[in-house]
Amino acid sequence: MNWKILIPILLPLTSFIPALLILMIREEQKTLRTTVNMIGAIAKLVLVGVIAYGVYQGLEFEARFPLVGDLDFILRVDGVSLLFAALSAALWLLTTIYAIGYLEGSAYRKRFFCFFSLCVTATMGISLAGNLITLLIFYEMLTLVTYPLVVHRGTEKALRAGRVYLVYTLSGGTLFLMGTAWIHVLAGPVEFVRGGSLGPYVLDHQTQLTAIFILMMIGFGVKCALVPLHGWLPKAMVAPAPVSALLHAVAVVKAGAFGIVRLIYNVFGTDTAEALGVLQPLAYLASFTILYGSLRALFQVDIKKRLAYSTISQLSYIVLGLSIWGPIGTVGALVHLVHQGMMKITLFFCAGNLAEELDIHRVDQLNGVGRRMPWTMIAFSVAALGMIGVPPGAGFISKWYLGAGAASARDYGFIAVLCASSLLNAAYFLPMIHAAWFRPPSDHMQQVLENHKTGRPEISPLLLWPTVVTAIMSLSAGVFAASPISPLGAARMIVERVYFP
Repeated sequence: MNWKILIPILLPLTSFIPALLILMIREEQKTLRTTVNMIGAIAKLVLVGVIAYGVYQGLEFEARFPLVGDLDFILRVDGVSLLFAALSAALWLLTTIYAIGYLEGSAYRKRFFCFFSLCVTATMGISLAGNLITLLIFYEMLTLVTYPLVVHRGTEKALRAGRVYLVYTLSGGTLFLMGTAWIHVLAGPVEFVRGGSLGPYVLDHQTQLTAIFILMMIGFGVKCALVPLHGWLPKAMVAPAPVSALLHAVAVVKAGAFGIVRLIYNVFGTDTAEALGVLQPLAYLASFTILYGSLRALFQVDIKKRLAYSTISQLSYIVLGLSIWGPIGTVGALVHLVHQGMMKITLFFCAGNLAEELDIHRVDQLNGVGRRMPWTMIAFSVAALGMIGVPPGAGFISKWYLGAGAASARDYGFIAVLCASSLLNAAYFLPMIHAAWFRPPSDHMQQVLENHKTGRPEISPLLLWPTVVTAIMSLSAGVFAASPISPLGAARMIVERVYFP
C-alpha cells in the first residue's frame, strides 16, 4: 500500500489501537496502561508532523474505500483538516499526561482511558473526513464514545447530565443524517471540494437546499453549542476535569465548529450559501450566542460553569467569522478554532488543579489562591487575559481579524458585538484574577499557606506541566503570530490558497 494512502489510515489508528489494548490490560497495570497511552499520543503527533511536512512539499494524502453503492469512505488531508488534526494531536498528548495524574488512585481508569482514546479516534476521523458520509460516521461515533466520559463518576447528577447530553447530540446527529441523505438524493455523493459542489442546483432547488442547510446547521450547532442548542454543555461539567478540557478544547464542541466550516466552504460553498440567504441569519444567531454566553458566564459562581458559558460564547466567534463571508473574517474564524482550544484547555486544567489540590470549585473561594498555587494562577491569568483579547495574547489576534473582517464587509454591528463581548469577558475573568492575586486570603486559605511552608510542591508535576505548557502555547501563538508556522500563518495560507485563491 502506498504510504500516502497508509498515513491517513494510521492517524486514527494511533488512538484506536491503544483503546483496544487498554481493554486487555488489567486495572492495576498502571505502568503498562500509561506506556500504551503515551506511545499512541506521541505517535499521533509524529504522524501529524510527517503529514505537515508532506503537505508543505506538495504531496497529497488520501485513502478511499467503497462502502455501499456509490458511497465511499474517504480519509483525506487538506489544509483545514491538517489544522484541526494538529490541534487535536498536540492537545491530546498534554491532556493524556494531565489525565494520568488527575486519575491516579481513582477507580475505573481502564474504562476511562479506553473511551478517552476512542474519543480522540473519532475526532481525528472527523478532521480527515473527505466526504459527508465519512464525517457522519465519525460524528456519531464521537457522540457515543464521549457519553461514558461524561458519566464517568457514576453519580445521579452525572447520569442525568449524560441523558441530557445524549438527547441533544443524538437529535442533532439525526438531523445531520437527514440532511446528508437529502443531499445524496438531490446531488449524489458529496465530497469536500473547494467552493462546494451544490452551486449547480441553486436555481432549481433553492427551497430544498435552504432546508438542507438549516437541518445540517442544527446538527452541527448542537455540538457547537449555538443558542438555543447549548443546554447540554453546562450540565456536562460534572465530568472530570480532563474530560471537560477535552470537550471544550479538542473534541465535541470543535467537531461542531469544524462541521460548520465544512458545510459552508466545502459542501455548499460561500457563493451558494450567500445566494440562499443563510449566512446573514447565521451571523445574527452567532452574535446573539456570543452575548448570551458572556452574560450567563458573568453570573455563574461555579468556576467550571463560568468557563462552560464562556465556551458557548467563544465558539460562536468561529461561526461569526465564517458567516461574515470574506477572507479576513475566515482567517479569524480558523485561527480562533486553534486559539480558543489552547486558551480554554488551559483554563480547565487550572480549574481541575484548584479542585484537586484545594477543593476550590467556586469563584468566591479564590481569594489569595495565587500565593498557594502561583504557577497554576499564572497560567490561568495568561489564558483569561487572552480570552478577553488583551495583546499579545492569542485571543487578541483572533478578535482583530474578526473585527477587520466585519469592517471589510461593512457589518459594523458585529464589531460592536465583539467589543461588548470583550467587555463582558473582562467583567467575569478580571475579578477572578484580582481575587487570586490581590485579595487577602480567607482563614482557610491562610491555614493552607501556613501548611505550605513545609516546602510541599504546588501540585503533582503531571497536573502542573501540561497546564503551564498550554499557557505558553496560547501566549506564543499571539507573540509569534507573524511567523508562517504559527496558527495564524496556517490559517492565512488555507484562506489564500484554498478558500479565497
